[in-house]
Amino acid sequence: MTASNDRFYEELPAFDSFDGVTEFEAYAPVPGDWVVLISDVVGSTIAIREGRYKDVNMVGAATITAVLNACDTTAVPFVFGGDGGTLVVPGSIVETAREAMLDLQASSVDLYGLELRVGAVPVAELRQRGADVTVRKFLLSPGNHLAMLAGGGADMADDLIKDASGDWLLKADGERTPPDLEGLSCRWQPLSSRDGTMMTLMIKGRDSDPAAEAALLRRVLTNIARILGHDLTASAPANEGSMKFSWPPAGADREARSLARGGPVLKKKAWVLGTGLVQAWCEKFDKKAGDYDAPKYRQELRANTDFRKYDGVLRTVLDVTTEQAHAVEAYLEREHQAGHLVYGVYLTDAALMTCLVFSLEQSEHVHFIDGSDGGFAMAAVGFKERMKAVAPA
Repeated sequence: MTASNDRFYEELPAFDSFDGVTEFEAYAPVPGDWVVLISDVVGSTIAIREGRYKDVNMVGAATITAVLNACDTTAVPFVFGGDGGTLVVPGSIVETAREAMLDLQASSVDLYGLELRVGAVPVAELRQRGADVTVRKFLLSPGNHLAMLAGGGADMADDLIKDASGDWLLKADGERTPPDLEGLSCRWQPLSSRDGTMMTLMIKGRDSDPAAEAALLRRVLTNIARILGHDLTASAPANEGSMKFSWPPAGADREARSLARGGPVLKKKAWVLGTGLVQAWCEKFDKKAGDYDAPKYRQELRANTDFRKYDGVLRTVLDVTTEQAHAVEAYLEREHQAGHLVYGVYLTDAALMTCLVFSLEQSEHVHFIDGSDGGFAMAAVGFKERMKAVAPA
């Protein structure tokens, strides 16, 4: 094992225009001894229909938080999927990362009332099966990145893990240590749509050729922007009008349980409420207190959301008018009927934001976006139906 192998993602050049997501020739193959880790909430659609979509989001974000905290200074690619997460970690620390996921799995029912499925598939195994795992690093702001994954490996790993007869599922047993979820929070109010509709989209081309997929994605992104009349960034859910902070934070109980690690939850909740009160004061009066600078943080936050990403499927949450949403859906349906793509869409009136704050002082924080009422999980229902309908017998 070489240090450069462990630092593969850290040393990967970043691109700063989302249009680069379609440049598949620029994606770098992940080292062969790395491992894909995947989690998802068991029965997430049922939980969402019961109104528990914030709990579902929290578990998905907690997976990423637990593994990143366990990996410490080693940078690893990650993608938030709404009801789970995908990470790719070096072989040298895969056992540490696996243990972190299993610690969360063992605690998930107590923390959030939800069962978590986790699994691990070596990149080498995925390549033997004909898929690949390649990655690009998208720059959000200095020190903050999102991973874009291509090659089909993430999809294949997800399928292998959901196959109950497979060898890739992980199962916690015996006494486990509560996971380290430091940095995970959910203090902001739901992001109410400025234009009337929050549209969650999942889009995947049907042609397995990378050049054809790239051409399709470029066409789709161009046409969606044409329908909206502007670049997708102008429809980002986190904007000056949508971001509201109130005290006490609606997610105080979840955050306190997540951070307690077996200790007194009330003590941790007092800390959440106390720091939340300072944050609320800063937000109300546009002030700075300690490391929290309200105007600066809001500006950074808007830049650091994952409202658009790619992991073999183009995923985005957009703040649009009802007319724009229907026009985008009609366009995607025409492309689907022409045999070019499959898609899923879900419309609601708000988005949820779950935050992962590494360091306020260093401006290191990433914010996971999902449509309210379980946007990605609900969009996946139609996506899977269309995928099944076009799959070979």
